[in-house]
Amino acid sequence: MKLLVINNKCSGLGDSDIYDFIRIATQEGDDVVIRNLSPKRSIAEMLVDARDFDCVVAAGGDGTVASVCYELRYTDVPILIFPAGTANLLAMNLDSSNNPRELARLVREGQTARFDICEIEYVDVDGVQRKHGFGVIAGAGYDSKIMESANRLKKSIGSLAYYLSFLTNSPDKLDIELIIDGVEHRTEGMAALLVNFARVAPDISIIHENDAQDGLFDIVVLKPDKVWKLAPTAISALLDAGGQFPERGDAIDIFSGREVYVRTEPPVRIQFDGEVLEATTPFVARVLPRSFREGGWNTSGASAGSSR
Repeated sequence: MKLLVINNKCSGLGDSDIYDFIRIATQEGDDVVIRNLSPKRSIAEMLVDARDFDCVVAAGGDGTVASVCYELRYTDVPILIFPAGTANLLAMNLDSSNNPRELARLVREGQTARFDICEIEYVDVDGVQRKHGFGVIAGAGYDSKIMESANRLKKSIGSLAYYLSFLTNSPDKLDIELIIDGVEHRTEGMAALLVNFARVAPDISIIHENDAQDGLFDIVVLKPDKVWKLAPTAISALLDAGGQFPERGDAIDIFSGREVYVRTEPPVRIQFDGEVLEATTPFVARVLPRSFREGGWNTSGASAGSSR
């Protein structure tokens, strides 16, 4: 077996479980190549020979993993998601283990499944047109403000940074224009979210039904102008763990589509999978159906965030 490990040493709290995984997963005669992320080398460069390997291991947070999946879109290269970030939402939605021994077993068994990855396209502050892949959620507005604030605290308090940021930041009221598969919608709210995988905690899903294999994403507009007005929606999400409370109330609007143009007034920062961009709205995003092959698929798992 030949493994290529793309390792983000700056993700999460800097744990070294990836090296335990390599020790457990490999056997006599196996080859392992480890490439640590660096600002001087793009992920595309690090994956140029990915087809020469039996599996690519993406070790990092959601941004790292999504970037690897995007670069290897529509290839037949299996990607093992090794959760080494702060929140690890993509791994959680896929019911991926965080145990090195279990991940080693899965990669050697070679079970795989295909899922959607998404693409976001925007113009940065220097006027350069850019594209990125995202796996879980992208958006603009209050979510970007939360992510930007949390990023300053993640190294010291881990995932608690997101909760603290949520409690200490106030939303802005936005006029939101959406063009979804050619159909225009105008509304108001604090944020527009594009959801590929819906779970944001083990038993909490932004929306009731979500399928990351159907070639669609959900466009969610958070409508209130105050955070506390989201409380009924949050309570519904908590009660929905058993699947019996699908309604999310009137605090959110939910659309679905393959491609969306998002414009806000005033313009606000954009984020994808927790990475806040040096760019503001407008932007375009689209779904790339079943474009990445997850290479540590646990056939005994069942996720609330996607149909399996």
